[in-house]
Amino acid sequence: MSRYDLTDFEWRVIEPLLPNKPRGVPRVDDRRVLNGIFWVLRSGAPWRDLPERYGPRTTCYNRFVRWRKAGVWDRMMDGITAAHDDDIQMIDSTSVRAHQQAATAKRGIEIIVSVAPEAGSRPKSTRLSTGKASRSD
Repeated sequence: MSRYDLTDFEWRVIEPLLPNKPRGVPRVDDRRVLNGIFWVLRSGAPWRDLPERYGPRTTCYNRFVRWRKAGVWDRMMDGITAAHDDDIQMIDSTSVRAHQQAATAKRGIEIIVSVAPEAGSRPKSTRLSTGKASRSD
């Protein structure tokens, strides 16, 4: 079992919430594909880096996109939340805001502005003294 794989308890909670289409070609193992999707989402890696043990990356990606368009992920989150009697809280980047300079702030460092002696001196290079040549038509 990998670091990002679903535990047996998590799988028992999620499995009944998945779409069940008995007709047509049977889907590949839902748990394996979900583990692949969660691996990408939790690790932040691109889909092309998905380990082979989760199957083809196109299968995982296509199912992720198809379920997003069909609203399966929303229903799954609603079902998980309802199972916990609304006693669960989730935070994502849409609800957390920080000032644009918060990422680069350094604590405990005092910034001192000083002017070096060279700052007031004349520039080392001079402008080109020749005028612009006139264009001949």
